[in-house]
Amino acid sequence: MFTGIVQGIAHVAQLSDRSGLRCLRLEFPRRFADGLAVGASVSVDGVCLTVTAVHGDRAADVDVMQPSLTLTTLGSLALGGCVNVERAARDGAEVGGHPLSGHIDFAARVAEVRRPDNNHVLRLAVPAPWMRYIFAKGYIAVNGASLTVAQAQREPGGAGWFEVWLIPETLRMTTFGEKIAGERLNVEIERSTQAVVDTVRDAVAERLGPLLPALEAFARERGL
Repeated sequence: MFTGIVQGIAHVAQLSDRSGLRCLRLEFPRRFADGLAVGASVSVDGVCLTVTAVHGDRAADVDVMQPSLTLTTLGSLALGGCVNVERAARDGAEVGGHPLSGHIDFAARVAEVRRPDNNHVLRLAVPAPWMRYIFAKGYIAVNGASLTVAQAQREPGGAGWFEVWLIPETLRMTTFGEKIAGERLNVEIERSTQAVVDTVRDAVAERLGPLLPALEAFARERGL
């Protein structure tokens, strides 16, 4: 589990691709890798990866399997690229953000970047059906960072967008300040919100299911 509080920025020092597998060597910030061991979990741009080798006190290797390469932005990483990183949470650690699994749900596209005075705003375009789980003032994880949704809008068909406002400290500790329109970012929705939404949808469908043919006929008769 992770807390969504990014602990620094790592750089891709080496990269090799094999069939269905990408191997990354990451160079971490100072002291990030203290006590890091093979088998430990590290969040890399929000993706939970397992350490396969440790190199001194500043670098480690991780492997990325094909499903993660397809779903997330790790498949498009280049040598020298920068990623947000966080060590797995320890028992009793303060959860400054919200609990994250490191299992990405989808990649959102940066639709707009705004920089009003002393602020930095990202608007992210969300594909269907994921907007059903995103609400203003709710939690969202973007590239491994726990953020608060400032605004959200759902559109017909299930797609939509949401905005996050980033404070200077978040910009200092993450790669968000370098993101531009058109880039893709990894998103993990908040699990308790997903559970509530899915439970309510299932309950409503179960209750209304037998009535749907009659309701649809009623709507058609009135041109709805």
